[in-house]
Amino acid sequence: MNASITMKEFNKKVLEAKQLSIVQFKTDWNGACEIIAPVYDDLANSYKHVANFFTIDAEKEKKVSSLYRINETPAILFFQGGEMIDCVIGLISRNILISKIENALSQNKQ
Repeated sequence: MNASITMKEFNKKVLEAKQLSIVQFKTDWNGACEIIAPVYDDLANSYKHVANFFTIDAEKEKKVSSLYRINETPAILFFQGGEMIDCVIGLISRNILISKIENALSQNKQ
């Protein structure tokens, strides 16, 4: 499931999580964010038992956006063990996103 989180929740829900956490930074006005949103939500549902999916409003949560140098949205960051392990910026295909998720999950098993 895809949940919206704030900077206050970010440390506990993302950085302290044992599972893979995937965080989408978005803005309400960006057309690319609107296009990728249903794909992200669908993948959040498909991978709900193996990864946590979160969304952060990049404009409202400027501290966390600045911390990870989010200058363009959508930006999707992958976290494991408190560290960012991968990211994608801009509008990407569903297949590339699936590939990134599968790659992150396979790293976790090693």
